[in-house]
Amino acid sequence: MIVGTRKSLAEIQEMLSGFHTILLSGCDTCVAECASGGRREVAELAAALKMGFRLAGRAVELKESSVDRQCIHEFLLDVVEMAQGCDAVLSLACGAGVQALAARLEHIPVFPALNTQFIGETAERGVWLENCRGCGDCLLGYTGGICPISRCAKRLLNGPCGGARNGLCEINLVREYDPPIPCAWEQIYNRMKTLGTLDRFFEVAPSRDWSNAHSSGPRRVVRPDQKL
Repeated sequence: MIVGTRKSLAEIQEMLSGFHTILLSGCDTCVAECASGGRREVAELAAALKMGFRLAGRAVELKESSVDRQCIHEFLLDVVEMAQGCDAVLSLACGAGVQALAARLEHIPVFPALNTQFIGETAERGVWLENCRGCGDCLLGYTGGICPISRCAKRLLNGPCGGARNGLCEINLVREYDPPIPCAWEQIYNRMKTLGTLDRFFEVAPSRDWSNAHSSGPRRVVRPDQKL
């Protein structure tokens, strides 16, 4: 169960500024249970955004969709198809769902409508990846849909560091990972380059309070009886 709360309407409108055809994509499992991202919440947010954009004098076309789970790739086929021809996607899933959708939409920016509070992404049957730490203040709209807090071993908000080698994080030199852990900030750079938003890559992010944070890199759990 993943709990998330919706960002303010003003922040969502700011993220979507400059886009004219937007797909709102909900998740009918975890965040639907906490009444923040299911089919009903997609409809409610779409209505609020339509009113907000109308009052602002903006002509915006909003499309709506919802799937059982955005964090499972097989469930995203219909969303990916609907997203074609859209300028942007606003995801009402947790951070793992936002990243799973962003991974399927190479040339379309995906923005988070929620702040994920507290989490893994189902990469395939019996394999789970921690792509979201549930930091409570989602940065995915500013980092190309890739989370530096969960996917960078140092949780750098301004990267990359000087330890990465050949696209891989330096923690691979300390311990053997299978598969090797990529450099999150190189992934962010490549993603933002593809989206044409590299100007935002060089904006300096403010420091955060890490007193309650964990101290490891991204974790990977594989069920013992799962044959990879």
